[in-house]
Amino acid sequence: MEKQQILIVDDEEVNRAILHEMFRNTEEYELLEAANGQEAIIQIENSHNLILILLDVVMPIMNGFKVLEYMQEHDLLEKIPVILITSEDALDTDDQAYAYGVADVIHKPFYPHIVRRRSRNIIELYQSRFNMERRLREQEEEIRAQVKEIRESNEFMIDALSSVVEFRSAETGEHTRRIKYFTRIMLKYLMKYFPKYGLTNAKIDMIARASALHDIGKIGIPDAILLKPGKLTDEEFEVIKTHTTIGCSILERSYKNQSSEFYRYCYEICRHHHERWDGNGYPDHLAGDQIPISAQIVAIADVYDALVSPRVYKSSFANHVAYDMIMGGECGVFSPDVLECFGLAKEDFFNIVEVIKMFDFK
Repeated sequence: MEKQQILIVDDEEVNRAILHEMFRNTEEYELLEAANGQEAIIQIENSHNLILILLDVVMPIMNGFKVLEYMQEHDLLEKIPVILITSEDALDTDDQAYAYGVADVIHKPFYPHIVRRRSRNIIELYQSRFNMERRLREQEEEIRAQVKEIRESNEFMIDALSSVVEFRSAETGEHTRRIKYFTRIMLKYLMKYFPKYGLTNAKIDMIARASALHDIGKIGIPDAILLKPGKLTDEEFEVIKTHTTIGCSILERSYKNQSSEFYRYCYEICRHHHERWDGNGYPDHLAGDQIPISAQIVAIADVYDALVSPRVYKSSFANHVAYDMIMGGECGVFSPDVLECFGLAKEDFFNIVEVIKMFDFK
């Protein structure tokens, strides 16, 4: 195992010998020496296990403060403690030294046992701090890995659950993924141009993930209605509309942490993604800003994807036709802010659809 190193820097050989003698009887450390600041810097650059530097101030070629400047510039003073040894009694020398961040200042003439004791205390202090910081970093990495694993597991379960709905409704299997893409794009524009909604990257990520569960309630809709290739009767449409509240019931029964922000987004989107800005949506007939912004964004993403995708009851519309239908109010009523963001996201939406077609994701 490589020994820990102590660097002694002093232009007077006798002082180096005295300091060297203090640690000579222990085999713990490898002792290095330098006669001036320039040699000290070379030693610092070539050493990988320095745990202490005993540094004189007044030296030829390069003094101790120049060494401290070098260490400060290379962020070494937080890692390697420095005890400054000086014959000067001026307080401004001590102030200057501590301003650099030295661990201690010792004045000549010094008592070897005091220097040895203070050196050991400082080494132990820095080593304890280093070990604690290393352990904290390890714990942070462990926590990040655990969070990543939990998130990936949650993501898998959300996608798997939403895929069940897609298979039941005979959709392509990419509907949920496209909704997440569209939702994330819309939210990015909303965050940039409408700061009043208080969106952050973390919120955008949660809303985009929550959007995958917007139609989870369709699990509870009978196949005869869900898979009907023709137009639904009024009674059948009333049954279809219940998928919003069925989805919320599923969330309430299956999600333990109902006080979390992610659960709130899931619930808002699941329940309110068929509300309309004019109050004529369902299930609660919310109007205007009563509709959570998360649900508003998913609503327009859902409508667009329904228009450009083939379904059992219709063929797909071209991108520009679907865009014009939404902007012209043929597919519901949306807020001015959401429509403005949809206009900004137009090319992004078109590109996503074309890329999906290009690779034939099915």
